[in-house]
Amino acid sequence: MLLQTDRSLARHSWYAETASRRQDHRALQGEVRAEVAIVGGGLAGLSAALELAQRGRQVVLLEAQQLGWAASGRNGGQALGGLACGMDEIEAQLGLADARRLWAMTLEALTLIHARRDRYRIACDWQSGALTVATSARKAAALRRDAERMASVYDHPTQWLDRAALGLHIRSPRYHGGCYDRRGGHLHPLKYALGLADAAWREGARLHEHSPVQRIERHRSVTLLRTPQGQVVADQVLLAGNVHLPALAGVGALPPGTGARIMPVGTYVGVTEPLDPSEMDGLLPTRAAVCDSNFVLDYFRPTADQRLLFGGKVSYSTLTPPNLAGSLQARLARVFPRLAWRPLTHVWGGFVDITMNRAPDFSRLPPDGAAGAPIYLLQGFSGHGLALSGLAGKLVAEAICEDASRFDLFARLRHRPFPGGERLRTPTLVLGMLWHRLRDLTG
Repeated sequence: MLLQTDRSLARHSWYAETASRRQDHRALQGEVRAEVAIVGGGLAGLSAALELAQRGRQVVLLEAQQLGWAASGRNGGQALGGLACGMDEIEAQLGLADARRLWAMTLEALTLIHARRDRYRIACDWQSGALTVATSARKAAALRRDAERMASVYDHPTQWLDRAALGLHIRSPRYHGGCYDRRGGHLHPLKYALGLADAAWREGARLHEHSPVQRIERHRSVTLLRTPQGQVVADQVLLAGNVHLPALAGVGALPPGTGARIMPVGTYVGVTEPLDPSEMDGLLPTRAAVCDSNFVLDYFRPTADQRLLFGGKVSYSTLTPPNLAGSLQARLARVFPRLAWRPLTHVWGGFVDITMNRAPDFSRLPPDGAAGAPIYLLQGFSGHGLALSGLAGKLVAEAICEDASRFDLFARLRHRPFPGGERLRTPTLVLGMLWHRLRDLTG
């Protein structure tokens, strides 16, 4: 059911219409040997494939659909430092010193995007600048306090903008203040994902599309991954399949409870027709990416061809909201009233994997000392993964080839399963998110 809905949501993606697939990565045929097998052809899996191939490892990547097909190629395109959970959760679990180390790695994730763009000539429409805005005076005060603490404790200064100064970056009556971060920015995520795929292929990684893993068998020294027409015999395995990973629990890959630590959340995006550049100047003069500080947030940015890309609708039940285009259009009109009658030419969506605390969930299975080949797991990016997923792939490559200390810092973060069990966890999540939505609406 989840996969069927995901396929439906992908049909009208503007990203898919504007990104070219230059390589034909055929389905796996027969048996192949790999030092590392990767399940999932999104940003995390492709990043790991690239890093491992650069280090001389034999890499085989298996993607059930097409490379970059899911969240990695359908998201809002905002590349930001930090984590979805905020640093208070990290400090509470790891302490301030390690929280600072982890924060620095999230900024490294942004640097990594630029390094890969330059080295492999990835044309992905990068635009610098990211703005976080507040929808009430109370939320503006909280946002400013958080920005001041990030500057003093994490040495990450941003530019504070009061309501009057916001017009430097955004012309909207909706917001009361904001923080501008020159380190962040935005890009075309599918062009970037396909650029990583081309880079990994050129470095020697084997990439196979339309190769869903149907069975995983773990032996003492190797792991066997079976697909409809082939199989991979691997020394080590990385699972990087977003919300579709829990399905692997039934084919021998995940211990009980691992998949229960994430939930699929539907997110939805649309784009307007191309605007005149002068009209875009009247909306987003510096062309920065924008998101608000609400729990259920709006996010938007200009595209390279002067469309406004807008996201701001979520579903915690996995059911696609009715009149999706109309509801997105209404949210867009609250931000930019002058666009109330400008139609959205494309509306699409997909699922992100959130954790209970919104912190990323990286782990190694089995634990050190247990029998069997290691399996690495990357999940729970919680809607904040465009930059971080690229770093996550690099951390797995480091752990396999060199030093696991940076991966293990993330792996120390603790995660709980969503309450309610298999039957009640989705209704429980829906009720919890309604409470957060009410808090957003009351300011």
